Amino acid sequence: MKISLITATFNSSKTLRDTMQSVLGQTYKDVEYIIVDGGSDDGTMEIVKEFEPRFEGRLRWVSERDRGIYDAMNKGIRMATGDVVGILNSDDFFAADDILEKVNAEFETYDDIDGVYGDVIYVDNKDVTKIVRRYSSAKFTRKKIIYGMMPAHPSFYAKKSCFEKYGYYNIDYKITADYDMFVRFVWVEDIAMKYIPVDFVVMRTGGASSSGMMTHKTIMREHIASVRAHGVPSNFFLQSLRYFGKIIDLIKK
Repeated sequence: MKISLITATFNSSKTLRDTMQSVLGQTYKDVEYIIVDGGSDDGTMEIVKEFEPRFEGRLRWVSERDRGIYDAMNKGIRMATGDVVGILNSDDFFAADDILEKVNAEFETYDDIDGVYGDVIYVDNKDVTKIVRRYSSAKFTRKKIIYGMMPAHPSFYAKKSCFEKYGYYNIDYKITADYDMFVRFVWVEDIAMKYIPVDFVVMRTGGASSSGMMTHKTIMREHIASVRAHGVPSNFFLQSLRYFGKIIDLIKK
């Protein structure tokens, strides 16, 4: 089974080496790696071209202006020729060398599933050996979509056919097109998914959806727009409950 792995980049030269090295280190080799760059001017593409020979034909890339990270992800998915598609952000890297091996094993063992997902680790932006927190998707259920919850997006691998049938990332959502995608895939279409109790990805803190009061206001606004668009029985109050859950988790820690 071929896995298409997509990385969207824009001025990612500070972290991209770690990302690409972790892809090269994967023990599973039936992988097509696609980099979609938004027209970087900081040396990002020089790094891509430096690594390109090491992929021995398994790396494809494009560099051009786009309409944001989700537009870049959509381009990558459309370019993909694999059976299964996954996203690896340009400031993240795999938590172990056998992650894609485990992804393939699940799809090969359970041929009726449409997607798999797992856990992620957040680390300090300047010191990747310092773990800030873990995000576990273990307790995710379809019902939790109502409360604005979803599996860890960087751990999600789905059959490409799901995007072709149920739609790509909606680029009208600037921060939460991943949540909107889960609303459609999980709530509306109820695709068959399986949880893998594994840390998939190490993520540096400071991403587009992880900081700032204005960011959280945007997230709430986009969540409400998504659930209304797709008929999810949710509202501002129910969506707010996930923040209380986060506070309880912090108190426990």
